[in-house]
Parts: sequence; C-alpha cells; structure tokens
Amino acid sequence: MIKRPTLETDRLLLRPFTLADASVVQRLAGDRAIASTTLLIPHPYKDGMAEKWIRSHRKAFEKGKISWAITLRSDNTLIGAIGLNVNRDHLRAEVGYWIGKPYWNRGYCTEAARAVVRYGFDVLGLNRIEAHHFARNPASGRVLQKLGMKPEGCLRQSVKKWDRFEDVQLYAVLKSDRRHR
Repeated sequence: MIKRPTLETDRLLLRPFTLADASVVQRLAGDRAIASTTLLIPHPYKDGMAEKWIRSHRKAFEKGKISWAITLRSDNTLIGAIGLNVNRDHLRAEVGYWIGKPYWNRGYCTEAARAVVRYGFDVLGLNRIEAHHFARNPASGRVLQKLGMKPEGCLRQSVKKWDRFEDVQLYAVLKSDRRHR
C-alpha cells in the first residue's frame, strides 16, 4: 500500500483527511455558498455525509483519486479540500477544490493548488492538468489563471446543478507550459 502524500507550502499543510475532520467538513462544505459553486457538494450537507466521504478516500486513492485536507500550518485549522483525479493511461489529471467561506480571498486556494500542480508534474510525471469551474464563479477561474492554466473553452449547459443547467469553463496547463514561466 502506497502512503497517501502530504504536501507543505509556506502557510499550508495538505494532508489526508481523518474522521476527526468530519464535523468541520460538514460545517464548511455545508455552507450553501460552497455547495452552490461546486458540482458534487450537496446542500443540505446532512449528518454522516462527511464521514462517508472521508471513509471513501483510501479506496479512491487506489484508483488514482487523491484528496487532501487544506490546513493552516500555524494551528492545523482545516480550511478546505483539494483533490487530483489522475488518469495514468493518458498522464493527465483534473484538479478540484473548495475553501470554506471564512477563508476566502486570502490566497489559500491558489497556494494549495500550486503545490498540487507541482506534485502532479514533478512527482506523478503528468503531462496535463485541467480544471473546470462554473462560468458564474469567476473567482475560481482567477485561481486557475494564477496557476498558469490557459482557458480552453466553455462547455455550454454542460452540467445540471439544482435543476439549473450550468456553463462550465475548462482550463488546462501542460508540463511544457511550465518551462516557459
């Protein structure tokens, strides 16, 4: 069994989730503002959902889906989540993330995502990392641009969230793009 990775940045520690994180996950992810801007987070976020999600991580990791708890290095406060869904056949992955609303606009998401992208290219040997965001959430697009990702198009009414079709913006960065930065 390969150990799930931990990543460090100046201000953050990205580590595997534990069941002790469940109440904070439920509180942060349960905010309607978080659920509204993500495809897979439900609202309301019911009791037991966080535990079930955290328990799924070990088996998901074996299939190439890596999830990290984003925590502050200073006091280990859990502030969000980030993940990398790896397709080893094509040496590509999709990155996804959320940050609890009390921690918005502090650069934490960009800092965490930079570490995950670096891990994807430098450790996993990926060629491409992509991300999607709802078109109505431009803040997420700004995070992706700061990572050096390039817009690749709009997938019009590509997904359905809460009985509403959403346009989705696609961004990606290639390993070769990083040599030019």
